[in-house]
Amino acid sequence: MTKFQTIDVPHLGGSKIGCRTATDYDPRLPTLVMINSFTTSSELYRRQFADANLTGKVNLLALEPYGHGATRTASEQFTYWDSAIANIQVLDRLGIKSAFVLGTSQGGWIAMRMALLAPSKIDGVIPLGTSMDCESAASRDLGCWDAPAFCDPWIADLATEVDSAWAPSDQYCNDLIDPAFGVNIDQETRAFWTSRLKENYKGDDGRSRLRMCTINLRDRDGLRGRLDGVVSPVLWLHGTEDVVYSVSHAQKEAKLFPRAKSVSFKAIEGGHHFLSATNPEEVNQEALTFIQKYWSGEARQAAE
Repeated sequence: MTKFQTIDVPHLGGSKIGCRTATDYDPRLPTLVMINSFTTSSELYRRQFADANLTGKVNLLALEPYGHGATRTASEQFTYWDSAIANIQVLDRLGIKSAFVLGTSQGGWIAMRMALLAPSKIDGVIPLGTSMDCESAASRDLGCWDAPAFCDPWIADLATEVDSAWAPSDQYCNDLIDPAFGVNIDQETRAFWTSRLKENYKGDDGRSRLRMCTINLRDRDGLRGRLDGVVSPVLWLHGTEDVVYSVSHAQKEAKLFPRAKSVSFKAIEGGHHFLSATNPEEVNQEALTFIQKYWSGEARQAAE
């Protein structure tokens, strides 16, 4: 059982940020913020919240980016930087002085933006199946997906206003689900995320948020030139079956943190793009080991 609420923050003229927790915040434990991937919600981390070993040793806090889940703002325009700023404001509102941050796919570059904006608050970063580059030709040369080819048709299709009965098509849902979870995904998981996508993005408000999410995915700025600003330790986990960002690309990306306290990379055998969902046991154990290694000294004192 998890607790879900929205947290009011001042960013973008006032926003409500979707927030899921496993238990009440315990300042004696480290905190792990988890940021979900494209068009999913905090429910992406169901397997993390269900892990008693993890929840018994770490405060889990799943935050939904702008355009996702229950997060809402009056602004039609938002970027990944906005989500990073809002997440930091959530930590302030909850009285959490420092935290580790895990992000899946787009959550990875939001997590890294948090580490750049508030280095004293971020104890460590755990990117999963992600990229620090923009959607460049160089990344495609290393076996990554063609984001413009995927995003352009949907951005055009989502430009027209719709009525309250509209919802994403089955094709749209499957085009998202298959590369994320693998084509051999079980039918229960497919049905779950198809239902969530159709419900969360229904009507014209849903269409508008979905379009902005897709624009952000295609047009985001890369972080490579900024990564010397990341000083916290980094644990990069990547699935060997990830068809969106290749292992060779991820290995190259993980070498771009010259000032990080430490950087480690691990390929998870058989893991897919939404690695936290397809390989939760490996991700949970790797994350816990990383947190316990670096939850000491200044990090511990800052939370007390």
